[in-house]
Amino acid sequence: MSAAAAVALTYLSPTHLSTNKLLFSSIHTPTAKTTLSLRPFLFRVQYLSPKRSSTPTGFKPFSPPVMEWQDCTVKREIDVPVAVAYKCYLDRESIPRWMPFISSVKILEDKPDLSRWSLKYKAFGRDIEFSWLARNMQPIPNQKIHWRSLEGLPNRGAVRFFPKGPSSCTVELTVSYEVPQLLVPVASALQPFLENLLIRGLERFAKFAKSSLAD
Repeated sequence: MSAAAAVALTYLSPTHLSTNKLLFSSIHTPTAKTTLSLRPFLFRVQYLSPKRSSTPTGFKPFSPPVMEWQDCTVKREIDVPVAVAYKCYLDRESIPRWMPFISSVKILEDKPDLSRWSLKYKAFGRDIEFSWLARNMQPIPNQKIHWRSLEGLPNRGAVRFFPKGPSSCTVELTVSYEVPQLLVPVASALQPFLENLLIRGLERFAKFAKSSLAD
């Protein structure tokens, strides 16, 4: 079909129509051979007032980052009765004597189920220091000690004791923690690093517990 057409676009404001519309009309110039008539048609669009938009175009609302939690579990057989291992680990203020990265643990005098912990260690090219207040949950004698932090560095964990015989037992330590913002860039290396520290800690705990038999 041979035809020349021009499309005119007319915008009708809300003052003219109850809802905004775009009016498209086809204007046809007939030839000697062809006569074509097209009805105008309406295409409805939503009218958005600038006053309704409270968020600038292209702006994304701020979303706080989702912090990552990691878990580490290590275990070791220790040549002391399970009751001895349990008693030694229950002494929280002695933990810095064998756990490499714990610098101090202080039990609150008026609330003995609470304790303040300090962590100091040099790793990943920087001096790392954190602290937290922890609550010891109700223990199961000779079976389980567990805790969770109330403030400071978010963490929780448990120590489980399994008798192997009258003079030995297995100690299993699980620690869960929120990766600090400072260490997010090295998060993938943090878990195996801490796992190695916990293994070393249990090795030193085995010697600590064994030496307590001689006291």
